[in-house]
Amino acid sequence: MPFAKEPVAFSLTRPPVRPRTPSVWIADAERDGDLAARLAPTVLDEDELARAAAFRRVEDRLTYVLAHVALRQLLAAATGRSPRAVRLVRDPCPGCGGPHGRPSLAEGSGSVHFSLSHSSPMVLLALSSTPVGADIERLPQLPAVAGVGRLLHPRETAELRARDATAGPRAFARVWTRKEAYLKGLGVGVAGDLSRDYLGTGEHPAQAPVGWSIWDIAAPDGFAAAVAVQSTP
Repeated sequence: MPFAKEPVAFSLTRPPVRPRTPSVWIADAERDGDLAARLAPTVLDEDELARAAAFRRVEDRLTYVLAHVALRQLLAAATGRSPRAVRLVRDPCPGCGGPHGRPSLAEGSGSVHFSLSHSSPMVLLALSSTPVGADIERLPQLPAVAGVGRLLHPRETAELRARDATAGPRAFARVWTRKEAYLKGLGVGVAGDLSRDYLGTGEHPAQAPVGWSIWDIAAPDGFAAAVAVQSTP
C-alpha cells in the first residue's frame, strides 16, 4: 500500500514486509535527530513543539522530534498538503468515547491511516488504507519480563516462564510489540485488555484476531517491532 516517497531529508529505512502490508519506515535519531530538530520549527505545530521541549533527555527529545517531523512529511506527501498544514486529531476512544483514541487526520482523509512509535533512538512509522498500529521497543530487562509478563494471555505467560533467561527478553518484546500494535490499531492502546487475545511469544505471530493481520518487522539489534492492520474485505 505505497502512499508516499520517503522524505529526502532523512535516511528512512524500508524494512522487508509481505505484500498487502502497510507502508513501513524505520528512522534513527542518532543519525537524523539533529536534522529533524532544525526542521521542526517550520514543520511541527505548537503543541508538538511544546511536548518536545518538555523532554529532559536530549536523546528522547530528538527521537520525538524526528518521529513527528518524518510523520508529517509522509502525510504531506500522501495528501498533497504541506507538512505544517497537516492537522492531526484523536478519534473517540472505542471503549469510553473520550478524546484519546487512535490519532487521525482532521479533514476528510479517511483513506489514509497512520501509526507511529518510538523507543529512543529508534522510530517506527506505518501508513495504510485501513486502521493500523505500529510499535517498536527496546528489549527489556528480566524484571520487566517477570512483572509485566503475568498480565498477558495465560498461554503467553506460561511460554515466557518456560523460556530460559537469555531468550526471555526477546520473546517478551515480540509479544509486547504485537499486542501494542494491535491495541493501537483498535484505538484503545495498552489500556486495552492485554490478556484477551493470544498473539504468541514465538518466532512468528499466532493467528491474528478476526479482521486483523499482524506482522513482526525487522528491527535493529536490541529492538523488536510489529505492525497490525485491519484487513480489507
